[in-house]
Amino acid sequence: MNTSSPHAHSLQDQDSALSAAAGERLACVVDAAQAGERVDRYLAACLPALSRSRIKGLIEAGCLSVGGTCVREPATSVRAGMALVLEVPPAAPATPEGEAVAFTVLFEDEDLIVLDKPAGLVVHPAPGNETGTLVNGLIAHCGDSLKGIGGERRPGIVHRLDKDTSGVMVAAKTEKAHLALSEDFAARRIDRAYLAFCWGLPAPATGEYEGAIGRDKRDRKRMALTERGGKWALTRYTTLRAFGMAAAKVECRLATGRTHQIRVHFSANGHPLMGDPLYLRRLPSIARQLPVAARDVALDFPRQALHAARLGFTHPRTGAELLFETPMPADMQALEQALADAGGDQV
Repeated sequence: MNTSSPHAHSLQDQDSALSAAAGERLACVVDAAQAGERVDRYLAACLPALSRSRIKGLIEAGCLSVGGTCVREPATSVRAGMALVLEVPPAAPATPEGEAVAFTVLFEDEDLIVLDKPAGLVVHPAPGNETGTLVNGLIAHCGDSLKGIGGERRPGIVHRLDKDTSGVMVAAKTEKAHLALSEDFAARRIDRAYLAFCWGLPAPATGEYEGAIGRDKRDRKRMALTERGGKWALTRYTTLRAFGMAAAKVECRLATGRTHQIRVHFSANGHPLMGDPLYLRRLPSIARQLPVAARDVALDFPRQALHAARLGFTHPRTGAELLFETPMPADMQALEQALADAGGDQV
């Protein structure tokens, strides 16, 4: 791709650049208006399919040449008429290997995939969970349709759900989609809602829980509300159904996206989620208000009763508004039925 100005691509030019973002030789000619810019910043504007950090890495790896001379310094200034050639190597095989992993696909195209993650599935490989993760499953499922993120043929994880939280997730298949979705999540331009069952009845029935969340100094596996060093977090909730004063079904919407945010906010406000292995550490005294059968089901629930039920976003390439909703999985439906049999009222 040759162009006189990195800011004057037609849509057709941009589409060509995007399709040639891996395993291709990309050329840009510097216009006088961009003279003096850093070469990594110039190329990031010239080649919108690649992130600036990716371009910087390619330059440092010796993939950029000017007049046949290799340039390895991202801060090099460009001059008018300078012809830049960037060699983008083919995407390398992903470090995690593809594996057959069960999940339901809700939508898929050349840019992204939307799925319903089951509870118990770890999203990304980590010590103790190197295999059998969602990323392993996506690599196997998507195959060659993964165009490469950061030079590696892998899916772009733009948000995560805890291992034992079920529900809707989106993952990118191209670097451009990954960048756009990441920006939308960071800017809170995402429509998402969670369903949960908590102990006790939140008051008021509709409200907000606010407080900075950081690592718990007493237990590094847990998060906690903190006065110093944490990140501000806001959870808006609506009580959908009350089970006496003992329990409630709530819908939660996040103004922020902190680790364990819903679980921490509800626990800190005296309404821990049912089954939560980290934030429910003692028998809630209010559980005694439930009949024995319902109490046993609630106390034996094997995971945090939390489901990502709704996810809406703008498609990064087409601009279409997409919305996906999934019902609670069978275990949460059974929990609600047991609580309802003990007496439940819509709020």
